[in-house]
Amino acid sequence: MNPGRIVVLLGLAILAGCGMDSMSAAATSAARKQELEQSQKALQQARQKIDQVTQEQQERLQAAE
Repeated sequence: MNPGRIVVLLGLAILAGCGMDSMSAAATSAARKQELEQSQKALQQARQKIDQVTQEQQERLQAAE
């Protein structure tokens, strides 16, 4: 199961249990989903930057040999 779906379902279950209406639950879940997607994008960008720097360092080491 997709981690984003788990977050949405968990958010809906928690909010519904607190007696909030479904519109509020959907809005909160959508916001959490968006936060999760933004975090995943930031993580991917960080990984790409790390990979790029690692590759550049390896190229420099090979050039120095």
